[in-house]
Amino acid sequence: MNKSRMEAFSDGVLAIIITIMILELKIPEGTSLQVLKPLLPVLVSYILSFTFIAIYWVNHHHLLHTVKQVNGPIVWANIHLLFWLSLVPFATGWMGVNNFARITVASYGTLLLICGISFTLLSAMIKKTYTNETAITDALVKAKPKSILSTLFYATSIPTALFVDPRISAVLFAAVSVMWIIPSKAIEKALAETEEK
Repeated sequence: MNKSRMEAFSDGVLAIIITIMILELKIPEGTSLQVLKPLLPVLVSYILSFTFIAIYWVNHHHLLHTVKQVNGPIVWANIHLLFWLSLVPFATGWMGVNNFARITVASYGTLLLICGISFTLLSAMIKKTYTNETAITDALVKAKPKSILSTLFYATSIPTALFVDPRISAVLFAAVSVMWIIPSKAIEKALAETEEK
C-alpha cells in the first residue's frame, strides 16, 4: 500500500465521523432562543469533538508526511487509531444528551486517552521505519513531551470527572486541544530540510 492510499482512506473515515456527529444534532421546533437552550450541552459537546477530530486530521496529515515507507505495522497502527476515533460520535452524543454527566465525561476522557495513545503508537511505528537518526526522527522525538502531557491530562480527567467536577475535565480537554492545534514546527522544519537535500 502506498502512503497516499492510506491517507485518502483516513481522510474519508474522519470526514464520515464529522458527518455522523452533525447528523446527531436535532433541529428544534420553534424559532425562539428558548428552544435552543436544551440543545446547548449537545452543541458544546459537538464543538469540542469537532475540534478534536479537526486537530487529529491536521496532525495525522502532518505525521503522514514523515512516512518513508508504508508497512504492515504502520497500516494496522493507523487502523487502530481510526477505530477509536470512530467511537467519538457515540461518546459525544452520550455526553451531550446527558448534560455532561460524570460517567459520560469520564467515558469521553477515556476515549480521548485511548485515541492519544493510538496516535503516539502510530508515530512510534513510523519512527521505526528509519534505520538511522535523521532530522525527521529527531522531530518525532521532540513531539513526545506534548504527547506525554496530553496523556497525563486525559488520564487526570477521568477521576476528576467521576469524583470532583466534570467541568474541570472539560477544561483539561480544552487545554489539550490548545496544545495540539498547531502541528509540530520541528516536523515542518525537518521535512523542509529533507526536501532541500
